[in-house]
Amino acid sequence: MYDKVSKEHEEYLKKIKKRKRAILITQILILVIWLAQWEITARLGWIDTFLTSHPSGIWNLFINYTKNGGLFYHVGISVLETIIGFLVGTILGVLIAILLWWSDFLAKVLDPYLVVLNSLPKTALAPIIILWVGAGYSGIIVTAITVSIVITIMNVYNGFISVDEDKIKLLQTFGATKFQVLKKVVLPSSIPTIISTLKVNIGLSWVGVIVGEFLVSKAGIGYLIVYGGQVFKLDLVMMSVFILAIISALMYQLIAFFENKFTKWQQ
Repeated sequence: MYDKVSKEHEEYLKKIKKRKRAILITQILILVIWLAQWEITARLGWIDTFLTSHPSGIWNLFINYTKNGGLFYHVGISVLETIIGFLVGTILGVLIAILLWWSDFLAKVLDPYLVVLNSLPKTALAPIIILWVGAGYSGIIVTAITVSIVITIMNVYNGFISVDEDKIKLLQTFGATKFQVLKKVVLPSSIPTIISTLKVNIGLSWVGVIVGEFLVSKAGIGYLIVYGGQVFKLDLVMMSVFILAIISALMYQLIAFFENKFTKWQQ
């Protein structure tokens, strides 16, 4: 069996790897140059560090919070709230989307309500949600669920109804039940849509959690941001924002990893 890679194909693969490496190096350089410029302008007094802080001050505060264990406590609470809100919002959203696909009558009835709910600023409803559910962790988690569930329903349902009708009719011709059509055609074909929705839900879940922590929490990343702003400690605010960005990026990359695993058959 002849499985040796041709010279042309090997050159092509090298070009792809070289391009990916160049993109990664450029991304890192942009970040490094931006941080260096920020630090230099702060050291030279060109910017007011009271208002903007600076990387070395943020790093020193990060080390201090890490040593006393306070950072892990606050980050752990926010991450736990986000994961619960993310998972519950996504699972409920997918289940409701399946229900709407199953019953066209129900989908027609609920369509205007979903449009209205999607257009509402969910973060503005956070105080009401927290009053209804409670001012503890449950209120923050429900806020995160509320922010993400409607967009999940609409995206996944649109993915379901966009599945190739010919494939569905072919299975129905052979006597497939609706559940079999869902299992064999609709769900597998909608995996890219579901994964794309997961990526969106990461950000939405964090929005819900941070807004909830702004309002009622005594711990978490949102609490650190609010506290830092109240005492005019911009190092703490910027450190919290950086940590939030890093964790969100890591969660996004985790979803992207699973996307590559589940969608290889499409490639």
